[in-house]
Amino acid sequence: MAGVTARLCQERAAADGLGSNGNAIKYLKQDYEALKQQCLQTGTLFKDEEFPACPSALGYQDLGPYSYKTQGIVWKRPTELCANPQFIIGGATRTDVCQGELGDCWLLAAIASLTLNPDILFRVVPKAQSFQKDYAGIFHFQFWQYGEWVDVVVDDRLPTRSGKLLFVHSEEGNEFWSALLEKAYAKLNGSYEALAGGSTVEGFEDFTGGISESYELRRAPSNLYQIIQKALRAGSLLGCSIDVRAEIEAITSLKLVKGHAYSITGAEEVYYRGRPEKLVRLRNPWGEVEWTGSWSDNAPEWNYVDPKQKQALDKQVDDGEFWMAFSDFQRQFSRLEICNLTPDTLTNNKVNKWDLTLFNGQWRRGSSAGGCQNYQATYWTNPQFRIRLDEADDDHRGSLNEPCCTILVGLMQKNRRRQKRMGEGLLSIGYSLYQVKFLESSTDVQAGRAFFARHQPAARTDPYVNLREVSSRMTLPRGQYLIVPSTFEPYKNGEFCLRVFAEKQPHVDNKDIDDEFKTLFQKLSGEKNICLKLFLTWTFISHFCTGKDVKSDGFNINTCREMISLLDTDGTGTLGLVEFKTLWMKIQNYLAIYKKVDSDYSGTIDSHEMRNALREAGFRLSEEVQHSIVARYACSTKLTIDFDGFVACMIRLETLFKVFHLLDKDKNGVIQISLPEVGLVGLKYHLIQLQP
Repeated sequence: MAGVTARLCQERAAADGLGSNGNAIKYLKQDYEALKQQCLQTGTLFKDEEFPACPSALGYQDLGPYSYKTQGIVWKRPTELCANPQFIIGGATRTDVCQGELGDCWLLAAIASLTLNPDILFRVVPKAQSFQKDYAGIFHFQFWQYGEWVDVVVDDRLPTRSGKLLFVHSEEGNEFWSALLEKAYAKLNGSYEALAGGSTVEGFEDFTGGISESYELRRAPSNLYQIIQKALRAGSLLGCSIDVRAEIEAITSLKLVKGHAYSITGAEEVYYRGRPEKLVRLRNPWGEVEWTGSWSDNAPEWNYVDPKQKQALDKQVDDGEFWMAFSDFQRQFSRLEICNLTPDTLTNNKVNKWDLTLFNGQWRRGSSAGGCQNYQATYWTNPQFRIRLDEADDDHRGSLNEPCCTILVGLMQKNRRRQKRMGEGLLSIGYSLYQVKFLESSTDVQAGRAFFARHQPAARTDPYVNLREVSSRMTLPRGQYLIVPSTFEPYKNGEFCLRVFAEKQPHVDNKDIDDEFKTLFQKLSGEKNICLKLFLTWTFISHFCTGKDVKSDGFNINTCREMISLLDTDGTGTLGLVEFKTLWMKIQNYLAIYKKVDSDYSGTIDSHEMRNALREAGFRLSEEVQHSIVARYACSTKLTIDFDGFVACMIRLETLFKVFHLLDKDKNGVIQISLPEVGLVGLKYHLIQLQP
């Protein structure tokens, strides 16, 4: 498990290092300040070569070069569209976000909610940008992307038709921060067309780094209104939508749009005819088409509300924002989405910052893309991550004998929007958590098929869905847990990040790694996970494992690759701290066996001692295989095997058994393999023939 990734990410952010909002990564290595100064010195306006003002920036199909939708489009700067362009006028407001011809209402709903919290807004939209002072035709914005903040530079050439902005625009017409923000987000995702269709929470999370929750309104908890109020007070971002099966964005008789994303901007109680009435305020990113039912603008219900409260709440302007009764909201809308900036504010009365643990991983066809639990033969090959929950919540709901811990787990697939151009859609994803006391042995980094056959999940997402992220809040007893993220079907390639928010800091299982080990690991590996040749020098291993009574010349490069192949659970081609500690423990175990069978204390073992070593290691091999092993690994003259050859043999045997058990679907000790599988096994392991 690459737990070191999570810890390095946390430490880096805490120190305001690279990847934090205060020191964002320069997207495509474009430095905003340097590019701006270069333009000012040369007296030119910036032209972005990485996202040029040409058809490829618009799209590839519906907005492709030959689409009728892109005919007549001219790219213009705001200075060419009006006499006095402004970046922001009097602060960013929800009326600055009006939808154009692009189907990205989900994004605009998120941007509209962003304007309710200036602190969050100016993390995304850096200040000191202007069309007046030091104007050079260049602007920049910051977005959260899978655990890191990136700074995206754009020029201010915007697509127009007939002298008007084609996509998002402000109600005033001369305010351009929202249009430039949309362009920067389009650049990050490959094109404007890549933004068509989506969930509001995706925009929420990329603007905040928060984690989202979703509620089906027909099955909502009884305290949902209080949750909404508390989330708004905490600065959380809220969106909602109406499910649609046939017509997209079909307008109902009461002027609500199906399949369209709205943002929730307020929740207030009023006294109506002597009794309290719960209201919610919504905004349509179109900037028009408002609810016409009860409590809408000019509705008769307002005549029975205190005049001062009515004046404060009812603007009676056709701006896309409207009030409706909470009961109507629950009946008319299908889904509520909340992006939690501080998730515990939804369950606790006081705001506490939750601890975040982040893991990155991959599903790879043929190795770590095992699919869901329906595919028992491959499910166990999915990436696996361990956390330990030691501290109960301050207000836990469990019994005194079994205090509980609240966590919020989110599984997010990466870069799928950028891949839409290649015909790649979102994968159906989910995850399961298993409570574990221990795995099969102290050195196992991954639970095997037998473990999952015997254990049911303590919690899981249900069902698998094709969203960018699936998340859920759960309350669990203290203990150690295994998290298994997967796609629904096996053999699907993809990248993901897994985030665990916890009220109390969860512990990534580092198997009691001592400080000396960590220090040396970090010294050798630097900021990245440890790589192939660097750490596998004999100098490092001998520092911990061997003495003068063992002869060794160091591991060769092929053995190094075998070690990484066996223990690289997340498919990165590198080993993290936990994975490497597991390797070290294996080598220690091999060393103990090696010394035990070295009866004459020569520092090497002969062919007869090798047979004893194989039995000590738990391998039951045929005479033919044992003969092949000796022929391969023993010195041709003395017929002795040094420690490096012994470790190479052990690693290959473990890998072969791992491959065999993966292919032994019926667990009867017999496998049937196809010609491609024969080629794969033969290519990797042609040096040994094995009969389990």
